[in-house]
Amino acid sequence: MSRAKGKAPLLALDSAQEQAAQQILKRFLSERFELELGSFEAQELLDLFARDIAPHFYNKAILDVQAHLKDRFESIESDLWALEKS
Repeated sequence: MSRAKGKAPLLALDSAQEQAAQQILKRFLSERFELELGSFEAQELLDLFARDIAPHFYNKAILDVQAHLKDRFESIESDLWALEKS
């Protein structure tokens, strides 16, 4: 990945995933906007997403998992209370 603006992306893909993502971007922009991108332009766009957009989705996923785990642990705790002997 190129490192525009000197800021490394928080999330990185392996080579195969990166190539697949580039192809998805190229195909989408071509079909939707009739815009043909070369590999360099597609990589720059992918870098932008990885650096500036993906962290928002990542952080949202973390918050969602935290909420889910909190609910699960509360449920387990109440199940344990129900099993307690008098």
